[in-house]
Amino acid sequence: MTSILIFAAGAALLIYSAEKLITYLVGAARGLAISVFLLAVIFTGIEFDDLVFGVALNLEGLEDVALGVVFGTVISMVGVVLALAALIVPCRVVVPKDYLVIFAVSPLILVGLAFVGEIGTVVAVLLVALFVAFVAYVAVRERTRSVATFRDSEVLEHAGRGGTASDDLSRTGDMTITSKRHLPGWALLGLALLALVGLVVGAWVMTEGTEGILEDYGLAGTVFGATIATLVLTLEDIFLTVEPARRGAPLIGIGNVIGSVVFSVTAKLGIIVLAGGEIEVTPDVFVWHLPALVVLVAFSTWALWSGRLRRWHGVVLLGAYVVYWIVSFAVFGVVPADAD
Repeated sequence: MTSILIFAAGAALLIYSAEKLITYLVGAARGLAISVFLLAVIFTGIEFDDLVFGVALNLEGLEDVALGVVFGTVISMVGVVLALAALIVPCRVVVPKDYLVIFAVSPLILVGLAFVGEIGTVVAVLLVALFVAFVAYVAVRERTRSVATFRDSEVLEHAGRGGTASDDLSRTGDMTITSKRHLPGWALLGLALLALVGLVVGAWVMTEGTEGILEDYGLAGTVFGATIATLVLTLEDIFLTVEPARRGAPLIGIGNVIGSVVFSVTAKLGIIVLAGGEIEVTPDVFVWHLPALVVLVAFSTWALWSGRLRRWHGVVLLGAYVVYWIVSFAVFGVVPADAD
């Protein structure tokens, strides 16, 4: 019973922190005149808990599992997180096409690594540099874009009907962003950082509760890992994608998805190698896992390119994810680790 209470406490902290993070990010964007999409990429796309997990695995000599974390993150981000967002809160999304192109081609970096064979220090530094370049590109584009990507399509439509695009930017859609609007933008940014810490702590507490549930109720580890644990480990990103869409700020969630995918195939992998040593990329990984990843990301890109996330998009993505798991277990006998 104690383990269930621990799990519930972690979930409550996770939900609370996710709502506060959304609130403070948009408030900070208003106060600092910075794109909330950029803030979402930095604050939610860089997944610190996943990164620490991957580094620990590589240090323990489990480099194949560490590489699996990268695949698992990307596949779950589109096959579970984005899928559930489309199913639960279908909505209009206006994402600049250049961002979507980067999102679509980013998994191809892993194809190049197949030919390298082994990821060493030089390649790792290059991977980190690619993510830094991505963030810099988004920052410059958002700064020079005539309408920065922090107002959703409903706000722009309102402007087109006679409203002003500079209406209270502490609102996105119908959502009041923060009651602490008297605070300066830098203070709200600090509160967003605290909320991010709360997210990580909540996810860790839930993991502890999960381990207790396994021990208390004697559940099979493989079965539990393929079902409940996978959902647990993705709850953070689910909340950070679904909740913003539900509250009228879908681009925060989309920034989370795009940022997480790009970060995973670049800086996350690079930092794991720099901290834990070289990782060998075996060709068998690319027989099934990489093609599945590329297809899922390609379909996600097409769905976002259409300008509206629809429920059938979510059905297709979630169905493809389930098929991926079934084939992986039945044919290959293993699924890359999922650390979301």
